[in-house]
Amino acid sequence: MDSDPEANGMSGVTTVSLLVFMVVGTAVGALAGVFLSSIFHGQALAIVAGLAGTIVATIARNVLVFWEIGVGPNEAVIPWLVLLFGVIASLAGSLAGYEIAMLYEELLPFIIGGLAGLLSSILMGLIMIAYHMPKE
Repeated sequence: MDSDPEANGMSGVTTVSLLVFMVVGTAVGALAGVFLSSIFHGQALAIVAGLAGTIVATIARNVLVFWEIGVGPNEAVIPWLVLLFGVIASLAGSLAGYEIAMLYEELLPFIIGGLAGLLSSILMGLIMIAYHMPKE
């Protein structure tokens, strides 16, 4: 069996996975930032929005890639270590998103949430790619 992702058609799945992670994570993070801004503020808002974006993006990616398209691995059961790394990635991405959002004149909730969701979901996407890399 060939371990080259190009040879077995998995490079397209990887691209779709990353795009789904980025688009859904950003949208959900921004919406979470807007709707939860009355409850959470600052870094707490970024962390909650990033975590929400990462969770929904992971679910959307699994539903789209496995159930709708019918290719890619079924991730109904993800190992606990990957989930732990996902939480750490969400925290790192959320706090990085908050730091980037602080560069703006005004801290708008949708910018905080959107950046937190985007960076968190990118990191989670990279973790999922590393998890699915063929073992040598």
